[in-house]
Amino acid sequence: MTNVSVVIPCYRSARTLPALVERLLAVLPTAADLFEVVLVVDGSPDDTWEVAQSLVERHDSVRAVLLARNYGQHNALVAGIRCARYEVMVTMDDDLQHPPEEIPRLLAGLRPDLDIVYGVPSGGTHGRIRDIASKSLKTGLSGRFGAENGADISAFRAFRSFLRESLDGVGGPHTQIDIAFSWATTRVGTVEVRMQSRLVGRSNYTPAMLVRHAIGVFVGYSTLPLRLVTYFGLLTGALGIVLLTVFLWTYWSGDSTVKGFTSTASMIALFASAQMIALGIIGEYLGRIHVERMGRPTYIVRTRVESGAAQPMTVTGGPEGWSA
Repeated sequence: MTNVSVVIPCYRSARTLPALVERLLAVLPTAADLFEVVLVVDGSPDDTWEVAQSLVERHDSVRAVLLARNYGQHNALVAGIRCARYEVMVTMDDDLQHPPEEIPRLLAGLRPDLDIVYGVPSGGTHGRIRDIASKSLKTGLSGRFGAENGADISAFRAFRSFLRESLDGVGGPHTQIDIAFSWATTRVGTVEVRMQSRLVGRSNYTPAMLVRHAIGVFVGYSTLPLRLVTYFGLLTGALGIVLLTVFLWTYWSGDSTVKGFTSTASMIALFASAQMIALGIIGEYLGRIHVERMGRPTYIVRTRVESGAAQPMTVTGGPEGWSA
């Protein structure tokens, strides 16, 4: 066995946290010598923080961190990972869809030749539409940005703590920890685990949010969209040359009648659309550079609680890591 830190980003999870922590504390002694549970409350508008504090007061192995506002799941994970103390870390969702009882299976899959292992569900658990959207995003990551195992990426993961060094250069609001991990190691494995349906509330992720997340991943961690715009520009340019050749040939052959107004208008609209798409993608990159230049932090910790003692802090996560 080894020492394990379980990091859980929490948002609107006041009703699920007590059961989740109780099940974790029942399982972890069988899988680890030393363990801790780090609850990162991501600016939740309900009483999740009060529930997290009460759990810390009742259990010495539970720690809680309150972020100053909602920064997003991956940014909250970065905060928790940097706070964790042990050499193996497990991340999981707060809605009980990742059963704590599957953690020993996940840890067993983290063999000496692997640095990170993902828990792969045997079946979909979020509904047909979201499962399709999520699967499409993961497949898109596969083979891109160095994430060769993108199709197997899951929020239920176990990894060695040295991988958090790959997060030292991560800053700003557009964080994707799995891509950062893929830049640090290729020793990635998977373990099939049992997943459960959500019993309380509904998921904070909608298909529309997954689409926005996919766009953020592609624009934030790859120059592929810019390359596609270049290819599209070359294609439309070639099409324009072909049309010019046809028009000149028609003119030289003696047919000077003005024809094809509809096709001409359609081509103008096509080229205008290509220009607008190109400007939009370039603008997205420039906007992200602007946000990075503003120095927007990955997260700010408002308070953390350990063994019932509140410790007010201002911990800022940025490109250079974190400082208290």
